[in-house]
Amino acid sequence: MRNTPDIITFGEVLLRLSPAENRKLTQAKSLDFFFGGTEMNVGASLAVLGESVKHITAVSDDLVGEAALANMRHYGLDVADVQKVAHPIGQYILEVGSGMRSSQIAYNRLNGSFANIQPENIAWDTIFENAQFFHWTGITPAISEAAYQALKAGLVSAKERGLQITADPAYRSNLWQYGRKGQEVLKELVSLSTIFIGGVNEINEILGTSYGLDQDGFIAASKKLMEECPSITQVFDKIRTGLSASWQKIYGRAWVENTYFETSELEITQVVDRIGTGDAYAAGLIYGLLHFDAEKALNFANAACALKHTILGDVNLVSVAEINEVMQGNTGGRIKR
Repeated sequence: MRNTPDIITFGEVLLRLSPAENRKLTQAKSLDFFFGGTEMNVGASLAVLGESVKHITAVSDDLVGEAALANMRHYGLDVADVQKVAHPIGQYILEVGSGMRSSQIAYNRLNGSFANIQPENIAWDTIFENAQFFHWTGITPAISEAAYQALKAGLVSAKERGLQITADPAYRSNLWQYGRKGQEVLKELVSLSTIFIGGVNEINEILGTSYGLDQDGFIAASKKLMEECPSITQVFDKIRTGLSASWQKIYGRAWVENTYFETSELEITQVVDRIGTGDAYAAGLIYGLLHFDAEKALNFANAACALKHTILGDVNLVSVAEINEVMQGNTGGRIKR
């Protein structure tokens, strides 16, 4: 790993507890656990792909926090600037659905370690030295005033340094409980970013518009977003069709330099784990933008997202070679010997 990471991610790390084998919680005698969190998932996936990534967060100052740090190091993340605070790490319980039965999630995070991060102790200018990308999502500023202030300071610093800033707005109305209005904050923070990872629904939520979901609506919404937030130069969207909890279809589309393009649709008929699939898409996109043109980056992101559906846990563990195979149409899953 290089001494100065190319990519910085910022967000909460959560402890995920989940019954095995698609059990309901009432059936379970034990729980599997994983560490995840949308921004950390992105960073870890990029580290698995060989990129140099630092994750900024706050974990509990106890054995659970130490386990989270060990987990992040295992993926290859730089955790030198992670804070330790006297609050428990956030948690969520996931019941994994199957067929027509939806997955269900219960969170316990609003007064966790990340909610109590100390913005004044994050040396953003030093952290961003020689970095190229900064990634954030709309979950982070929804957690607490401290998380919002820390993210805003990071975005200001990243913009001043000319980084590419990827924004995944991920609006969660139930999280915004500390007094700020989510739509206003997200528009403010998206205005400090350069690449938007989202679609018509997210743009409508942020701008208060009502564009349609078809191609024309996506193009019109993208243009309006760029008009309202001029620093945004590229918009990348992921379209999901859920036939059941176990059967999904996805494709990507984009509006870049006044040009629309989209990927072919990939079908996942046996979903192992849907958690982290959007994060795999974001990680694939960032990797793609570092190495390819925008259209190939979109195809790489879509293939990465599709493959994450086959991986248990929050983080995408597939290689660049595996993603390239799916991009080339090799989706038969034949045994490699």
